[in-house]
Amino acid sequence: MSKTRVYQLAKEFGKNSREFLEELRELGYDLKSHMSSLENNEVEAIKEYFEEKKKEAEEKKKAEKKKQESQQSKEKKHFKEKKDFKKDHKKDKKNKNKNKKFNKNNKPDFVKEEKKNEEKSEEEDIKEVKITKSELKLDILAKKLGKGQNDIIKAFFMKGKILRPGQALSESEAEEIAMMFNTLLDIVEETAEVSESTPANKEGKVDPEEELKEFWKKLYEEKEDKLVERAPVVTIMGHVDHGKTTLLDNIRNTRVAEKEAGGITQSIGAYQVNYEGRKITFIDTPGHEAFTEMRARGAQATDIVVLIIAADDGVMPQTIEAYNHAKNANVPIIVAINKIDKPNANIELTKQQMVAKLNLIPEDWGGDTITVPISAKAGQGIDELLEMILLVAEMQEIKCYPEGLARGVIIESKLDKFLGPVATAIIKDGKLKVGDYFVAGSTFGKVRRMIDPNGKNVKVAGPSDPVQILGFEEVPDMHSILYGVKTLHEAREYVEKKKELEEKTVQKRHIRLEDALKMMQEEGEQKILNIILKADTFGSLEALKNAIAKLQNPEIELQVIHGGIGAITKSDVMLATASDAVILGFRVKADSSAVKFAEQERIQIKRYDIIFNLIDDLKKALQGMLEPEEKEEITGYGEVKQVFRIKKVGNIAGIQLKEGYVERDGGVRLYRGGKLVYDGKLESLRHYKDEVKRIEAPKECGVKILNFDDINEGDEMEFYKFIQVERTLEFGKKEEE
Repeated sequence: MSKTRVYQLAKEFGKNSREFLEELRELGYDLKSHMSSLENNEVEAIKEYFEEKKKEAEEKKKAEKKKQESQQSKEKKHFKEKKDFKKDHKKDKKNKNKNKKFNKNNKPDFVKEEKKNEEKSEEEDIKEVKITKSELKLDILAKKLGKGQNDIIKAFFMKGKILRPGQALSESEAEEIAMMFNTLLDIVEETAEVSESTPANKEGKVDPEEELKEFWKKLYEEKEDKLVERAPVVTIMGHVDHGKTTLLDNIRNTRVAEKEAGGITQSIGAYQVNYEGRKITFIDTPGHEAFTEMRARGAQATDIVVLIIAADDGVMPQTIEAYNHAKNANVPIIVAINKIDKPNANIELTKQQMVAKLNLIPEDWGGDTITVPISAKAGQGIDELLEMILLVAEMQEIKCYPEGLARGVIIESKLDKFLGPVATAIIKDGKLKVGDYFVAGSTFGKVRRMIDPNGKNVKVAGPSDPVQILGFEEVPDMHSILYGVKTLHEAREYVEKKKELEEKTVQKRHIRLEDALKMMQEEGEQKILNIILKADTFGSLEALKNAIAKLQNPEIELQVIHGGIGAITKSDVMLATASDAVILGFRVKADSSAVKFAEQERIQIKRYDIIFNLIDDLKKALQGMLEPEEKEEITGYGEVKQVFRIKKVGNIAGIQLKEGYVERDGGVRLYRGGKLVYDGKLESLRHYKDEVKRIEAPKECGVKILNFDDINEGDEMEFYKFIQVERTLEFGKKEEE
């Protein structure tokens, strides 16, 4: 028996999927989502119900039309009477023998009725306008009243009072002017209303960007009835070689918005397609690292994520990583199963892996994850994927405020040797025009030129439009938020305050394992300690996840938001920054870039060689007993270029130092293929034949590891030492580092 999905039936009726689903729920249908299936008998019953409803609506429409026709007939009669009355009145005026004065009491009923209606409408036409005390100026008041300054000045001149353009007004003068135009003034304090211009910056150490964010939040609340639907912004993510680029190229080359001639310029990192009369914006540059960095900066550029999985390869480590980044951003996910045209493609096995590894249940298996089989190379299933994107966008009710100053997200920025500082932005609200002033991060500018994805100059960019912007004073931070402002003075004032604040502000201190007790002591909702877990093998990873899951505490929940195999990378640190998590590593190294970035972002990375120690630290943290240990400092990295085997001495590793330095009294970790092989101490450190205490990169050196000889060419070494850190403050207070 064939089944029909809710969204398909909604499309058949020409209704919005979300509203249609609510209607069916009100009728008593127990439906989980727009992807829920309906039996044939249910479909027939629904169609019958809506047909009856349609007939009722048509009958009502006919009755209204009849009423309207009757009203029009009355109006025609009214008009004829009026015309006849005017003719008679003219005849009376011409007739000298009759009384020239018109007797008001002899007016017909329709004239009396008109007079009453005019008087009534005059009473009803009294408007009310809000104005702040700082806005009590003639030009601002005139604008709010919808009048010209000259009209008000003339009207007051006839009363013997003189006003000047832009003159400051007292409350009584403002109220008098308003009453002349049938308007009542409600004079309020500065904070009582959010105007559509950008807010004035407050004095003191207030972040001007936070003020702008607060302004937009209030604007959305106050203008809720004026919000309109916006085209969805989509990012495609997934494992390398699973077809992300092929899919983007297929969509770009076949469905470019408006089918412009000249092809697509790929330099701006985003483009729009037009499908069934609706636009979709694709971001084609960010991988999951950039995606998370946007969120870490508070710039949510993406509305929907398409997670691409190859049917011949299944769920891979990068697939899991990409999924975790999207999940933690709370963004709707559509799964595109690619390469279905390959002989070894197995769609059902891929779906099984989705359930087992990602906990994503496809909608045809009773879940709520939209899954679309496609072949990016052959173009198969692309239409269905675009249709699903629009359906999810409809269900999410992606909205924007379309008027006024712009707000957008910068997805790329660079210094062009010909054009100067340029950036690509996706506009989220309002309109950005050539000549507008704007701020972004710690820089500002004036729009000199805007280029669309086709390389064409545009004068105005609206919501969801991707544009390359020229006119920045400096290269803006990638993934910062762009705000339109009214004047150059306002832009400069914003940047001055922003830079001054950045110099004085101490960077945010993220959660540490030692802070678990402090979190439990805070009142409020259930506390969650987010953990990113990296291990050397899948077996170790699963063992650690199971052990962590058994650690129960009524006041705090331990949640592994991402688990992976291999070294701790910059991507892990970005996810920790965005999710306020700690990173725990088991028998894995941390990339030098990850360590530096973690120090910069103040993210805690703790590494272990024994599972018991990791679990024991977590237990102690939950009990408030975990004492800060000695701080480990990575001093340098090197690669084994050659191994010298010396009798009675052992193996000496010839090292090329790539970064930092190595000290003879320090520790060393040996990695092979990214996995930890040994962690111990140095026995000797030589530079040529001389025994030395310290050697710095990029010099070469000879290293003998204490009681360890299993060294191969190509092995990597990580050098470290411990620093004694004195704890100056107790739990519950900020820890000085």
